[in-house]
Amino acid sequence: MLVAGIDIGSITTESLLFDSDKGILGYEILQTGADSRKTAEAAFERVLAGPAIAASEVSCVVATGCGRKRAAFAQQAVTEITCIAKGVHYLFPAARTIIDIGGQDTKVISIDDKGRVTEFEMNDKCAAGTGRFIEVMAKALSVELDRIGERSLNHKKSLTISSICTVFAESEVVSLVSEGEELEDILYGIHKAIAGRTMGLINRLGGVENEVVMTGGVAKNIGVVKALEGVLNTRLNIHSEPQIVGALGAAVLALEKMS
Repeated sequence: MLVAGIDIGSITTESLLFDSDKGILGYEILQTGADSRKTAEAAFERVLAGPAIAASEVSCVVATGCGRKRAAFAQQAVTEITCIAKGVHYLFPAARTIIDIGGQDTKVISIDDKGRVTEFEMNDKCAAGTGRFIEVMAKALSVELDRIGERSLNHKKSLTISSICTVFAESEVVSLVSEGEELEDILYGIHKAIAGRTMGLINRLGGVENEVVMTGGVAKNIGVVKALEGVLNTRLNIHSEPQIVGALGAAVLALEKMS
């Protein structure tokens, strides 16, 4: 049986094709842009084109993400927290805590041994500590976004970025540059700040239970990963493509719906 999941986020849209026997057949990641409906359709068409499958062969499509209701071709729309939990449980059955940092929000989710959400905390009121925060800092420092994490690992000292607001934090970073602080030390301070803000959510949730999984686009940033592992004193499990976990969970739910 073929099913699909599509995760329409504020920054990117992921589509994933899933076979009940073979598992993941393929996935696509596109920039969402201004027209999320058109992007969702394009992502779905592309994931079908790889294995040359017709849309009529897909038994069920479940949509998730903030734009989930824009996917008119989907049979069901489910919240991203539920889908992330399902996707993580499929990949890491022993996981009990999920840290998801995307473009616009941060979530910390507790799940049970069935992949069901038991509790969660979410920061969706401010860009601080999210992918957008990192983009702003990279631009302010004229560093390529995909190198910011790697470069932070070469820090010599631990600087502290104290501002919670992204705008104020940007000003603080610019001030550190003018004071002659090393770029790598500033980058480390940025990643440490993100880890600290995430810990605020984790503490509100009552801490973490091993195993801990990190998902979302920021999971590709080794600087954030190492900073979080440092404050948590544990290793984070991360899938080879952490951005598709929500779409995977949506596909798993689609399969359960058909079953």
